[in-house]
Amino acid sequence: MFSRPTPHARRLTPLLLATLLLVGGPVLAHHAFSAEFDAKAPVTLKGPVTKVEWINPHAWIHMEVNRPDGKKETWMVEGGTPNTLQRGGISRDSIKIGTELVVAGFRAKDGRLRANGRDITFPDGRTLFMGSSGTGAPKDGRDPNDKTKPKGPSR
Repeated sequence: MFSRPTPHARRLTPLLLATLLLVGGPVLAHHAFSAEFDAKAPVTLKGPVTKVEWINPHAWIHMEVNRPDGKKETWMVEGGTPNTLQRGGISRDSIKIGTELVVAGFRAKDGRLRANGRDITFPDGRTLFMGSSGTGAPKDGRDPNDKTKPKGPSR
């Protein structure tokens, strides 16, 4: 019923599989908010920026945060894509190493020192949205790209 694969098909099959693995990796790495972060675990982080990663699919801000007992922790805060952040007013140059930031966001489900950032407040008081749009993060009305109204009492 089935014919044997041709020599040409036998050469293309491994190449096709390798291509799928290489291209599929980044796609699988991108995730929905709810896969990694807990909407019921809001967190507010304050401290100086130690590193900025302006990469796709998400930019990352690393911060040094003082715990109540005085010990320091290094947190990684996930933002939207660099393109989305730039459209919202945050550029690679606006977040400098050493800048004291306040970030409101949601903690990682696995307990690691990671958060999905929603709002970033600069020392001059400017607050900008840094979250990822459309990823399942809680609808709180602060996402400028969200055209739906958050659920709650109507006025």
